[in-house]
Amino acid sequence: MTDTCTETARLGEWVAGLDVADVPGPVLDRLSLVLLDAVGVTALGAGLDETRAVRSSWRAPAGPAPLIGAGRCVAVDAAAWLNAVALVCLELDEGNKYAKGHPAAHGFPAVLALAAELDAPGRDTAAALLAAYEVASRFGRATRLRPGAHPHGSWGVAGAAAGCARLLGLGPDAAAAAIDTGAGLPVAGHFASATGGNPVRDAWMGASNMSGLVAARMAAAGIARNTGTAALSLGTLLGEFDPSELTGGLGERWDVTRGYFKRHASCSFTHPAADAVLGLRDGLGLRDGLDPSRVTGILVETHALGAGLAAPEWDNRLSAMFSTPFAVSAALLDGEVGPRTGLGDPALRALARRVRLAEAADLTARLPDERAARVTVELDDGTTRTREVPNPVGDADHRPFGERDVVALLKGWLPGREGLIDRAAALARDLPALDRVGGPLRGLAGDDDTKEPK
Repeated sequence: MTDTCTETARLGEWVAGLDVADVPGPVLDRLSLVLLDAVGVTALGAGLDETRAVRSSWRAPAGPAPLIGAGRCVAVDAAAWLNAVALVCLELDEGNKYAKGHPAAHGFPAVLALAAELDAPGRDTAAALLAAYEVASRFGRATRLRPGAHPHGSWGVAGAAAGCARLLGLGPDAAAAAIDTGAGLPVAGHFASATGGNPVRDAWMGASNMSGLVAARMAAAGIARNTGTAALSLGTLLGEFDPSELTGGLGERWDVTRGYFKRHASCSFTHPAADAVLGLRDGLGLRDGLDPSRVTGILVETHALGAGLAAPEWDNRLSAMFSTPFAVSAALLDGEVGPRTGLGDPALRALARRVRLAEAADLTARLPDERAARVTVELDDGTTRTREVPNPVGDADHRPFGERDVVALLKGWLPGREGLIDRAAALARDLPALDRVGGPLRGLAGDDDTKEPK
């Protein structure tokens, strides 16, 4: 634990001193893009019937922090939790293959809610968002969860704590104590909750953001301590923990530049297979009217991390989003795996039952730099078509997205909310230069909730 305590102390010193004036321009550009994506995807998730129902049952009091895309502002803790759930509920939030999860979603909602309350300067808000991402990603690198554990709400809490600590202006020791406290507040969630369609998986991200606020407040109050607790919570209890990952290349390697954006509403492990199918689609003649019943089988070969997403049946959208047969079949039939893809289409369900998923040792060997998939489509005339994809489209290493791509996706998913996306893009782009962020952030709430398009 001594090593973990020492490395956490170094991380706290870095967070406390982080100044965007010292951050390379391309890093800030990428941070802007991640923020835009997070805001837009949160607004999209906020329009779902289930997230509306949660907001209604919560009855959050009015406050300074926006419910993004939901038409009102509420207390900070409620905004952090509700925005986090909206951000992840459609599996469209940005992620990072080296962290093995979603660094931004673990802490951005908490940082934005707190920044709105404090009416913080833009430069401090940008530094806090960057701290949240980089610390979460480093804890993700350092943590090797036990088989079956889901990454939501575990290693990323430390990032939420770091971002909130930076926003509160805590010194090095207090920032380290906040990070350590966040590392002691993980959720032990099982991956089967996601594949089984249990929305508690979304709530883990709400918990991460609220716990990050708690950890930073405890540190601000002077009652938090840095004891290297991550070695026990994330290590002994939940898996293995390598503290050297916390500070390796600190200030030189920026993980925010190495993430991926999503164009499919499904788990990232399904994306390369869906992309491969889209690449095959024209050659298979589906756009010319080929009956999908001619497809006798689809073999998807993937790496070890994605080999468990093999369920050919689903009973709600969450369980579908964690099914490679669903994603592949939707891509083949509809040309997309969208947030509004129909779940009950008989042709879709029939095709999904003809999808086989298998781990391929050669693809596993290419982790973590590649999350590859190889797809073979078998037709009733005995012919086959095969395509291999090294990473999902939108990954920093494979057909990366720029602002135009992200804006186009968001506006396509949010018809009628183009103004909200334009405001989000302007805020993200101009953030470090803004004097105060409270007003612009509250502008992201959008119109009254009752006027949202469903």
